[in-house]
Amino acid sequence: MIMDGNRRWARERGLPTLEGHKKGLGNFDKMTHWVRDAGAKHLVVYALSTENWNRSEKEVSYLMDLFQTAINDAFERLQEEGVRLHFVGDLARFPQKLQENFARIEKESEGNDDFHVWICASYGGRLEITRAAKDLADKGEKVTEDSLRDAMWSAGMPDPDIIIRTGGEKRLSNFLLWQAAYSELFFSDTYWPSFTQEELHAILKEYAERERRYGK
Repeated sequence: MIMDGNRRWARERGLPTLEGHKKGLGNFDKMTHWVRDAGAKHLVVYALSTENWNRSEKEVSYLMDLFQTAINDAFERLQEEGVRLHFVGDLARFPQKLQENFARIEKESEGNDDFHVWICASYGGRLEITRAAKDLADKGEKVTEDSLRDAMWSAGMPDPDIIIRTGGEKRLSNFLLWQAAYSELFFSDTYWPSFTQEELHAILKEYAERERRYGK
Protein backbone atom coordinates (compact mmCIF):
# COMPACT_ATOMS: atom_id res chain seq x y z
CA MET A 1 0.00 0.00 0.00
CA ILE A 2 1.18 3.46 -0.99
CA MET A 3 -0.97 5.41 1.44
CA ASP A 4 -1.27 8.74 -0.39
CA GLY A 5 -3.68 11.65 -0.02
CA ASN A 6 -3.67 12.41 3.71
CA ARG A 7 -2.97 16.12 3.34
CA ARG A 8 -5.37 16.64 0.45
CA TRP A 9 -8.08 14.81 2.42
CA ALA A 10 -7.63 17.32 5.24
CA ARG A 11 -7.49 20.41 3.01
CA GLU A 12 -10.73 19.52 1.23
CA ARG A 13 -12.42 19.37 4.62
CA GLY A 14 -10.99 22.65 5.84
CA LEU A 15 -8.82 20.87 8.41
CA PRO A 16 -5.13 21.33 9.25
CA THR A 17 -3.07 19.04 7.03
CA LEU A 18 -1.67 17.26 10.09
CA GLU A 19 -5.18 15.99 10.83
CA GLY A 20 -5.00 14.04 7.58
CA HIS A 21 -2.00 12.10 8.84
CA LYS A 22 -3.83 11.32 12.09
CA LYS A 23 -6.84 10.04 10.16
CA GLY A 24 -4.54 8.05 7.89
CA LEU A 25 -3.02 6.25 10.86
CA GLY A 26 -6.50 5.17 11.91
CA ASN A 27 -7.13 3.75 8.46
CA PHE A 28 -3.84 1.85 8.55
CA ASP A 29 -5.08 0.13 11.68
CA LYS A 30 -8.27 -0.93 9.88
CA MET A 31 -6.38 -1.97 6.73
CA THR A 32 -4.23 -4.49 8.57
CA HIS A 33 -7.36 -6.32 9.68
CA TRP A 34 -9.04 -6.10 6.26
CA VAL A 35 -6.00 -7.59 4.51
CA ARG A 36 -5.57 -10.30 7.12
CA ASP A 37 -9.26 -11.21 6.94
CA ALA A 38 -8.96 -11.45 3.14
CA GLY A 39 -6.46 -14.27 3.59
CA ALA A 40 -3.21 -12.51 2.69
CA LYS A 41 -0.02 -13.39 4.55
CA HIS A 42 1.82 -10.07 4.19
CA LEU A 43 0.99 -6.37 4.11
CA VAL A 44 3.63 -3.79 3.19
CA VAL A 45 2.89 -0.11 3.77
CA TYR A 46 4.80 2.99 2.65
CA ALA A 47 4.70 5.00 5.86
CA LEU A 48 7.52 7.53 5.29
CA SER A 49 9.73 8.04 2.25
CA THR A 50 13.30 9.29 2.30
CA GLU A 51 12.01 12.40 0.53
CA ASN A 52 9.46 13.09 3.28
CA TRP A 53 12.29 14.24 5.56
CA ASN A 54 12.40 17.39 3.39
CA ARG A 55 8.95 18.53 4.55
CA SER A 56 8.55 21.31 7.10
CA GLU A 57 10.06 20.86 10.54
CA LYS A 58 6.58 21.07 12.06
CA GLU A 59 5.19 18.29 9.84
CA VAL A 60 8.21 16.01 10.36
CA SER A 61 7.95 16.51 14.12
CA TYR A 62 4.26 15.63 13.99
CA LEU A 63 5.01 12.49 11.97
CA MET A 64 7.54 11.41 14.60
CA ASP A 65 4.84 11.85 17.25
CA LEU A 66 2.47 9.74 15.14
CA PHE A 67 5.04 6.94 14.93
CA GLN A 68 5.27 6.98 18.73
CA THR A 69 1.47 6.91 18.92
CA ALA A 70 1.43 3.92 16.57
CA ILE A 71 4.00 2.14 18.72
CA ASN A 72 1.94 2.70 21.86
CA ASP A 73 -1.33 1.70 20.21
CA ALA A 74 -1.62 0.04 16.79
CA PHE A 75 1.78 -1.70 16.66
CA GLU A 76 1.55 -3.03 20.21
CA ARG A 77 -1.99 -4.28 19.61
CA LEU A 78 -1.02 -6.00 16.35
CA GLN A 79 1.82 -7.76 18.10
CA GLU A 80 -0.57 -8.99 20.79
CA GLU A 81 -2.88 -10.25 18.02
CA GLY A 82 -0.13 -12.49 16.69
CA VAL A 83 1.18 -10.20 13.94
CA ARG A 84 4.89 -10.02 13.17
CA LEU A 85 6.11 -6.49 12.51
CA HIS A 86 9.12 -5.50 10.40
CA PHE A 87 10.57 -2.00 10.02
CA VAL A 88 12.31 -1.38 6.70
CA GLY A 89 14.36 1.65 5.71
CA ASP A 90 17.12 4.02 6.78
CA LEU A 91 16.01 3.78 10.41
CA ALA A 92 19.12 5.55 11.73
CA ARG A 93 17.50 8.86 10.73
CA PHE A 94 14.79 8.43 13.36
CA PRO A 95 15.18 9.74 16.92
CA GLN A 96 16.97 7.24 19.16
CA LYS A 97 13.86 6.51 21.21
CA LEU A 98 11.91 5.48 18.09
CA GLN A 99 14.80 3.34 16.84
CA GLU A 100 14.82 1.49 20.15
CA ASN A 101 11.06 0.94 20.01
CA PHE A 102 11.22 -0.33 16.42
CA ALA A 103 13.89 -2.84 17.45
CA ARG A 104 11.95 -3.88 20.54
CA ILE A 105 8.70 -4.54 18.68
CA GLU A 106 10.51 -6.49 15.95
CA LYS A 107 12.18 -8.63 18.60
CA GLU A 108 9.01 -9.18 20.64
CA SER A 109 6.95 -10.15 17.59
CA GLU A 110 9.51 -12.37 15.85
CA GLY A 111 7.76 -15.54 17.04
CA ASN A 112 4.55 -14.57 15.22
CA ASP A 113 4.13 -16.03 11.74
CA ASP A 114 0.45 -15.99 10.81
CA PHE A 115 0.53 -12.47 9.38
CA HIS A 116 3.38 -10.06 8.65
CA VAL A 117 3.17 -6.26 8.47
CA TRP A 118 6.15 -4.49 6.91
CA ILE A 119 6.47 -0.77 7.75
CA CYS A 120 8.57 1.03 5.14
CA ALA A 121 9.78 4.10 7.00
CA SER A 122 12.54 6.49 5.92
CA TYR A 123 12.47 4.24 2.87
CA GLY A 124 13.46 4.72 -0.75
CA GLY A 125 13.85 2.00 -3.34
CA ARG A 126 16.94 3.49 -4.99
CA LEU A 127 18.69 3.97 -1.65
CA GLU A 128 17.84 0.42 -0.60
CA ILE A 129 19.47 -0.99 -3.73
CA THR A 130 22.57 1.23 -3.60
CA ARG A 131 23.11 0.56 0.12
CA ALA A 132 22.86 -3.19 -0.50
CA ALA A 133 25.37 -2.99 -3.37
CA LYS A 134 27.77 -0.93 -1.24
CA ASP A 135 27.52 -3.39 1.65
CA LEU A 136 28.40 -6.28 -0.65
CA ALA A 137 31.29 -4.35 -2.22
CA ASP A 138 32.65 -3.37 1.21
CA LYS A 139 32.64 -7.05 2.22
CA GLY A 140 34.26 -8.09 -1.07
CA GLU A 141 31.30 -10.32 -1.88
CA LYS A 142 30.09 -11.11 -5.39
CA VAL A 143 27.06 -9.14 -6.53
CA THR A 144 24.32 -11.36 -7.92
CA GLU A 145 20.56 -10.99 -7.95
CA ASP A 146 20.29 -13.28 -4.94
CA SER A 147 23.10 -11.72 -2.91
CA LEU A 148 21.84 -8.22 -3.64
CA ARG A 149 18.32 -9.13 -2.57
CA ASP A 150 19.58 -10.72 0.64
CA ALA A 151 21.55 -7.57 1.48
CA MET A 152 18.54 -5.27 1.19
CA TRP A 153 16.69 -3.78 4.16
CA SER A 154 13.65 -5.79 3.07
CA ALA A 155 15.40 -9.18 2.94
CA GLY A 156 12.80 -11.85 3.66
CA MET A 157 9.91 -9.83 2.30
CA PRO A 158 8.14 -11.64 -0.57
CA ASP A 159 7.79 -9.67 -3.78
CA PRO A 160 4.33 -8.09 -3.70
CA ASP A 161 1.58 -9.60 -5.82
CA ILE A 162 -0.41 -6.35 -5.66
CA ILE A 163 0.61 -2.72 -5.17
CA ILE A 164 -2.21 -0.27 -4.47
CA ARG A 165 -1.68 3.48 -4.51
CA THR A 166 -4.44 5.73 -3.22
CA GLY A 167 -4.83 9.47 -3.82
CA GLY A 168 -5.10 9.56 -7.61
CA GLU A 169 -1.39 9.67 -8.55
CA LYS A 170 -0.17 6.97 -10.93
CA ARG A 171 3.45 6.30 -10.04
CA LEU A 172 5.48 4.23 -7.58
CA SER A 173 7.38 7.17 -6.07
CA ASN A 174 10.50 5.14 -5.26
CA PHE A 175 8.56 2.33 -3.54
CA LEU A 176 9.88 -1.26 -3.79
CA LEU A 177 11.50 -0.65 -7.17
CA TRP A 178 13.29 -4.02 -7.23
CA GLN A 179 10.46 -6.02 -5.69
CA ALA A 180 7.73 -4.55 -7.93
CA ALA A 181 9.13 -6.03 -11.15
CA TYR A 182 6.05 -8.22 -11.72
CA SER A 183 3.54 -6.75 -9.29
CA GLU A 184 0.02 -5.97 -10.44
CA LEU A 185 -0.57 -2.23 -10.03
CA PHE A 186 -3.82 -0.59 -8.95
CA PHE A 187 -4.39 3.16 -8.65
CA SER A 188 -7.29 4.53 -6.67
CA ASP A 189 -8.59 8.11 -6.78
CA THR A 190 -9.71 7.75 -3.16
CA TYR A 191 -7.59 9.57 -0.60
CA TRP A 192 -6.01 7.19 1.88
CA PRO A 193 -8.08 8.23 4.95
CA SER A 194 -11.27 7.44 2.97
CA PHE A 195 -10.15 4.12 1.48
CA THR A 196 -12.64 1.39 2.40
CA GLN A 197 -12.78 -2.34 2.81
CA GLU A 198 -15.25 -2.48 -0.09
CA GLU A 199 -12.73 -0.85 -2.41
CA LEU A 200 -10.05 -3.28 -1.27
CA HIS A 201 -12.35 -6.22 -2.03
CA ALA A 202 -13.08 -4.80 -5.51
CA ILE A 203 -9.34 -4.61 -6.21
CA LEU A 204 -8.79 -8.15 -4.98
CA LYS A 205 -11.62 -9.34 -7.23
CA GLU A 206 -10.07 -7.65 -10.27
CA TYR A 207 -6.67 -9.07 -9.37
CA ALA A 208 -8.12 -12.58 -9.30
CA GLU A 209 -9.33 -12.07 -12.86
CA ARG A 210 -5.99 -10.87 -14.25
CA GLU A 211 -3.60 -13.21 -16.04
CA ARG A 212 -0.05 -12.96 -14.71
CA ARG A 213 2.55 -14.05 -17.27
CA TYR A 214 5.83 -12.84 -15.70
CA GLY A 215 7.17 -11.88 -19.11
CA LYS A 216 6.42 -15.27 -20.72
